Amino acid sequence: MNIFAVIILATLAIDFVLNLVADYYNLRSLDEGLPGEFSDVYDEETYAQSQAYTKERTKFGILTSAFNLVLLLGFWFAGGFNWLDEIVRGWELGVIWTGLAYIGLLILAKSVLSLPFSIYSTFVIEEKYGFNKTTPRTFVMDLLKGLALGVVLGGPLLAGILAFFTFIDQYAWLYAWGAVTAFTLFVQFVAPTWIMPIFNDFEPLEEGDLRRKIRSYADKVNFAMEGVYVMDGSKRSSKSNAFFTGFGKNKRIALYDTLIDNHTEDELVAVLAHEIGHYKKKHIIKNMGISILQTGIMFFLLSVFLNSRGLFDAFYMEQMSVYAGLIFFGMLYAPIDMIVSVFMQVLSRKYEFEADAFASSTYRRQPMINALKKLSRDNLSNLTPHPFYVFLNYSHPPVLQRIKAIRGGDSYN
Repeated sequence: MNIFAVIILATLAIDFVLNLVADYYNLRSLDEGLPGEFSDVYDEETYAQSQAYTKERTKFGILTSAFNLVLLLGFWFAGGFNWLDEIVRGWELGVIWTGLAYIGLLILAKSVLSLPFSIYSTFVIEEKYGFNKTTPRTFVMDLLKGLALGVVLGGPLLAGILAFFTFIDQYAWLYAWGAVTAFTLFVQFVAPTWIMPIFNDFEPLEEGDLRRKIRSYADKVNFAMEGVYVMDGSKRSSKSNAFFTGFGKNKRIALYDTLIDNHTEDELVAVLAHEIGHYKKKHIIKNMGISILQTGIMFFLLSVFLNSRGLFDAFYMEQMSVYAGLIFFGMLYAPIDMIVSVFMQVLSRKYEFEADAFASSTYRRQPMINALKKLSRDNLSNLTPHPFYVFLNYSHPPVLQRIKAIRGGDSYN
């Protein structure tokens, strides 16, 4: 047990305990009384169902996290990382292919062991509360498509990173940083037209009053876009959402078909105005810039610790390698990742307030408020989350805070 092992174990323990405490307080904060703001869209039965859904998802999340932690610790202290290393080295594939095999097998094993939890979540919990629309065939096809996409896109990128740190000495981290940055920008550019249609159908919003209202609003705020598309979200779930994707001439807004079915035209334009607000406030570019900077820092630190014998000793490794070092450094980097994650959640919540304010000021307040209320009801959102849970986990502010902010109450804190 050396300093590297102590840091990693402490991080794992702190992360688990913090989330456990947050879950505990979040469950305790569930209020049996329906907040008056939502009395026009919730009935008592729906509100009780939303609380039951929060409880069940939380307890299942705790069980999943505990299983993953025990699995990791068991594999670690049983010498599993070295055992797998001996196996893949015995195949004599060459350094890059050996690294791909080593990391690929770890990812595959974790995916297989997590599969029962994913099945239970989709076909038991989501089914119980009326959300699941995923068929077994769609579920399997999603797994296979995700695996194929990971191999086609992730495989070459990982091979490049392994090659940089294997064959280039001093500036390997710079080459890796540049490659990942270029890859990220490429994926952002092609995702709307090449990647996302692999999983969902995207149809242009048909001509009609809604399209005319959207076009009129976009012209009003001087927002040029490739188009507004309807995504078949109902293929997998009855939950609703909307999102902005791509950039440049490929930027587009996607509305779930379930969103269109459950909202008025004014509410849909308000939701779209919120998404345009993210673009107008440059939130997407800012997040991308922060992500690129974080990636550079991570690769620099990787170059510092990659050849530390103590890091490999912590995992009982007989031989050092770049591919195993990537795995181990990922766990060593976790404390920084936790801090950055919390910071990004805080920033994301600030951005959501700003996008709401943009939508309210350039369109109208009430349709945005109505849309938020309906979304919370249709998704069985927790209306009274504990502040500590929000601090750790929420990328969006609680809906009641968002509504107060739109109305002009105490908001941006």
